[in-house]
Amino acid sequence: MHITQTRNRGAILAVLLTGQFMANIDTAVANVAGPSIGADLHASEGAVGLVVSGYVVAFAVLLITGARLGSSLGYRRTFLLGLTVFTAASALCGLAPGITLLVVARFVQGAGAALMVPQVLSGIQLHFEGRDRLKALGYFSIALSGGAVAGQLLGGVLIAADLFGTGWRPIFLVNVPIGIALAVAGRRLLPVDSVGHRDRLDLTGVLALSTTVLLVIVPLLLGSERGWPTWSWLCLLLSLPALALFEYGERRTAARGGRPLVARQVLADRSVRAGLLAHGCTSGTYFALLFVLALYLQGGLHKGPAYSGFAMVVWVAAFGLAGPILPKLRRGVRWMPVIGCLVLTAGYVAVLAYLVLGGRTGALLFALLGIGGLGLGISANTLIGAVTSRMSSEYAADLSGVVATNAQLSGALGVALAGSTYAALAADPSRALEVVVAGFVVLTLIGAAAAHRLVR
Repeated sequence: MHITQTRNRGAILAVLLTGQFMANIDTAVANVAGPSIGADLHASEGAVGLVVSGYVVAFAVLLITGARLGSSLGYRRTFLLGLTVFTAASALCGLAPGITLLVVARFVQGAGAALMVPQVLSGIQLHFEGRDRLKALGYFSIALSGGAVAGQLLGGVLIAADLFGTGWRPIFLVNVPIGIALAVAGRRLLPVDSVGHRDRLDLTGVLALSTTVLLVIVPLLLGSERGWPTWSWLCLLLSLPALALFEYGERRTAARGGRPLVARQVLADRSVRAGLLAHGCTSGTYFALLFVLALYLQGGLHKGPAYSGFAMVVWVAAFGLAGPILPKLRRGVRWMPVIGCLVLTAGYVAVLAYLVLGGRTGALLFALLGIGGLGLGISANTLIGAVTSRMSSEYAADLSGVVATNAQLSGALGVALAGSTYAALAADPSRALEVVVAGFVVLTLIGAAAAHRLVR
């Protein structure tokens, strides 16, 4: 794989980022729809929980596999395949007559997203370099952050509208016309995959890694809300030997001259590992903030879902400022990952001070969240840029899968830890949020230290 010179790079980026945005919206949109789905389909809380978490589980488990398929089949072909599966599953979700079919369709939808999403970062690495890549990564980060918030807002608006008496169903059906239009655009605009040597997919590695991620992601997503039952701890413990088995298999495959699921050179690079740690610490706090802030505003202060969704608009707007600004900088770009982490820390410190001084909610809280949004925008763009620039484009697929999986697992871990902490202190919502935000301060400082190791 090498940097491909193409004319319509803006159109290519628009196609790829629309797919990323759709996938991220569906990560969050079912959260808002849960009560409506349960009432309409007469489903239990556990079944509705599977509708919400099934998508995330399939998505996280198959991201690295999707990235490797992109390398084996070509990123264009794999992106369009994933988009087709995602769109068809969305239609099935929207038309599902019962909860069982809806749960199955959500798993399939997550699998489609896992095929599609890694190709976005691969495409950026293949068609952009230098400041153009930094600019493209800025828009990529907006699609990541904005999609999650847009999912909450879109879910609330569509359910409240109750279009033609269809209740929650339009939150899934809206993907169908968009997906069809995007597939047509993708076939016309995405460059045809180059013909060359295609590595065989390491199916043993796929099975071992999928098992490992499954043993981690399921208890993180479901364990905290069920009071951390025995099975959740057992799964986390079993993930360690599963990871060791995966690592053993990868080493054997490499020793035989085969192509491991994740190239050994990627995770062997200390700078890449430092970048992944920094990105995991910072992005994990973002996913946790989305979750805990909704609990605080809706459960603690009894605000509505729409209010909760709009609370993060300033954050996302500030996040978006980083994309256009960073490529124009002439000095200090090297240190921007560290600066971004520290600005994010400053944002959390400001929110913490506001809460300690007696603030509860309102415009000032949302404005202070904007500082964090700007910091995350700077750090996310430059961390991903620094990590992907460490390796040649030969490893674009490997980096895409590892970066995306790292973000998903960090987000799930952040939500589990922050959610459990908040729940334990929920009798005093402001105090609970203070403790959680203090934890965010510590994590972002760890992220800044890791980012320093990456750029020094």
